[in-house]
Amino acid sequence: MTAEISIFGLYVPVLLLLAIVAFLCTMLTGRFLMRTGFYRFLWHPALFELALFFIFLGSFSLVLTNSGY
Repeated sequence: MTAEISIFGLYVPVLLLLAIVAFLCTMLTGRFLMRTGFYRFLWHPALFELALFFIFLGSFSLVLTNSGY
């Protein structure tokens, strides 16, 4: 994925935008899991959130590259 998007004349890599979206999804999912009490069953919540971030980032990247962008 070598595409770039121009935002007001500033070229931004698509991967950076996907990482921002993945971070926001990770934070929303983390808040939901915290409210439901899921974190009580985890050994290392920070490691779980890091893995969740990479799962979101990989899935968004996979969807974007398969969509013909």
